[in-house]
Amino acid sequence: MHIYPLGRKKQKTLYFSKSELNALLSAYSFRVANGDWRDYALDHLPNRAVFSIFKHAHEHPLFSIEKRLLKTNSEPQFILYDRKKTLLKTTRFADLISYLDRLPRLIH
Repeated sequence: MHIYPLGRKKQKTLYFSKSELNALLSAYSFRVANGDWRDYALDHLPNRAVFSIFKHAHEHPLFSIEKRLLKTNSEPQFILYDRKKTLLKTTRFADLISYLDRLPRLIH
């Protein structure tokens, strides 16, 4: 049982939808096959979900994709971070995937 201070509501945990997760994993798997990325993590937090991408599991994420609810019953906002730098903010998930697909690739 969770007890919350008076006047404070429990925040809703946010998740990526099945189609969003499929698109993220598809883009991720292409980069894994290319040797650019090696690991990922999913975090589900109050009012946001985060998909983090790693080159090595013991490092900080190279990229983080955050799905955030700004207001109740609003469209989610998707934010792509390159470590601490914000690369893209959009409410259209397709724009985020398109941007992610256009990121420079490592040449081996």
